[in-house]
Amino acid sequence: MDKPKNEYFRDSIATVNNEGKRSWVFPKKPSGFFYKYRTYVSYFLLLFLLSAPFIKINGNQFLLFNVLERKFNIFGFPFWPQDFHLLVISMIVGVVFVILFTVVFGRIFCGWICPQTIFLEMVFRKIEYWIDGDRGKQIRLDKQPWNAEKIRKRLLKWFVFFIISFLIANVFLAYLIGGDTLINYITGNPLDNISTLISLTIFTCVFYFVFAWFREQVCIIACPYGRLQGVLLDNKTINVTYDYKRGEGENGRSKFRKNEDRNALGKGDCIDCKQCVVVCPTGIDIRNGTQLECVNCTACIDECDHMMENVGLPKGLIRYASEDNIAKKKPFEFTARMKGYSAVLLILTGILIGMLFLRNDVEARILRLPGQLYQHKENNIISNVYTFKVINKTTKDITDVSYKLLSHKGEIKLVSNKNFVVPKQGLAEGTLFIEINQAALKGDKDKLEIGVYTKGKLIETAKSSFLGPRSYK
Repeated sequence: MDKPKNEYFRDSIATVNNEGKRSWVFPKKPSGFFYKYRTYVSYFLLLFLLSAPFIKINGNQFLLFNVLERKFNIFGFPFWPQDFHLLVISMIVGVVFVILFTVVFGRIFCGWICPQTIFLEMVFRKIEYWIDGDRGKQIRLDKQPWNAEKIRKRLLKWFVFFIISFLIANVFLAYLIGGDTLINYITGNPLDNISTLISLTIFTCVFYFVFAWFREQVCIIACPYGRLQGVLLDNKTINVTYDYKRGEGENGRSKFRKNEDRNALGKGDCIDCKQCVVVCPTGIDIRNGTQLECVNCTACIDECDHMMENVGLPKGLIRYASEDNIAKKKPFEFTARMKGYSAVLLILTGILIGMLFLRNDVEARILRLPGQLYQHKENNIISNVYTFKVINKTTKDITDVSYKLLSHKGEIKLVSNKNFVVPKQGLAEGTLFIEINQAALKGDKDKLEIGVYTKGKLIETAKSSFLGPRSYK
């Protein structure tokens, strides 16, 4: 394809003007086939995002990322600090999935699934269209002086934006501290939790800043995902693409004239209406090719199809397609690169599932007290002192917990001298003594296996070491 004469877009972004100042984007209100289904997907994901912190599976919050207390729930599975390796593997699985998805479908995640796009396009912009009107009215309102109408609309919009930002901040906080905790804070006295109130205010201001002012700049400047396209995309990746072969023809694009034979004149099907530009939420011209600002939102596809219908030309001038499909008419091919990523994803997913099934709901650690030697008691009994910690990852208390030696004949004595309780999603810790007859020891450092029981039922095993006198046999 011949390069356009004016290629300034390659050295700048659409939201910055020649003076280096912010160029505000006033996108036309989108409509059409893809926008309708994007709306359905967005409303489903909004419902999921807003409800996930309050959904519970087996008493566990569906999604929880409590960094301060180091508690994480992923799809109802609780992850403790001891499960950090599982959390890391699950994150790697997510990253590989996004990479594979990008290699195959480009930046479709940004246009259809990303929370930033969903909240901006399906919540805040819809409110803006309702208050300020469509593109033309928004431009006129921006240029007009601060009269009563402009002040009223601006204050109403800013107030609604702030309320929605406050609600989003509450939901975001529920992901961090837990849905039940948040509800308790809301129903209680706000002054009793000043730190939480301050955090909520900060989050609200951040969300308000992002959705009321920073907007598409998040995708263009702040988000690194757009820049990954240069590494992940190739000629076989499916993207929102302009068919320059068909659109430019032999003599380039030109305005539509009724009853003209465009093929005979060598003109392309692009009628240069620029509707794909005015509807773009990041202000780019898709006809210039793949650009980092493009979030694959499909607004240009719907608008171009609508214009093609109006002038009696075939749809699909802008469509989901690969560069090879446009240039060489080659169909989609599942390449070796895609197969490689798929294999890695499958292996990692299998490892994660296997480790999740092997993981215990109860973990016990028994460690010898540092710096303490063994004690020699009557009847040739050797005693060691230990500290223990039992972690309960379930949502029910574990009662009547006791220890038994599995590897040796001996006795375990708790300092409290009674069985104990491990609270739900909590831990119990303390001190115990293990006493073994010297005749039962194989050397000066034996490996012990200890069973953890509740009401006589074995629920976990722990290993430790036992020091005794050096043997000279």
